Amino acid sequence: MRTQRQVVDYALQRRSLLAEVYSGRVGTHEVCDANPYLLRAAKFHGQSTEVACPVCRKEHLTHVNWVYGDELKHASGSARAPEELARMAAMFEEFTVYTVEVCRTCSWNHLVQSYVLGTGGVRTPKTRRRTAAE
Repeated sequence: MRTQRQVVDYALQRRSLLAEVYSGRVGTHEVCDANPYLLRAAKFHGQSTEVACPVCRKEHLTHVNWVYGDELKHASGSARAPEELARMAAMFEEFTVYTVEVCRTCSWNHLVQSYVLGTGGVRTPKTRRRTAAE
């Protein structure tokens, strides 16, 4: 059961940054700076989208999900596929997921959204206590 909560969308920040790039106030070398680890994670753990890269327009963007949380221990700070997130959401009480969009051609990358997953916010229905009279 996937229970996203505390969702933060970074679309306005992305739009503002791209406006700066298109106007020439910010160079593409400043925004196309994905490190090799992120590019590798996009290749092996990413989910392809139908959105073209806003900078080079040569390739579709890839979404990579990064997980962080104390309960995850050594898995904290790693990239995870969407199927793994669903499994982890049922196993752990709470962890944060950061979704980053990446262009594997020009190295554009930007934080798309963040949210919390886990069983901590899920309320289980309490059974009604039976009385001796029933």
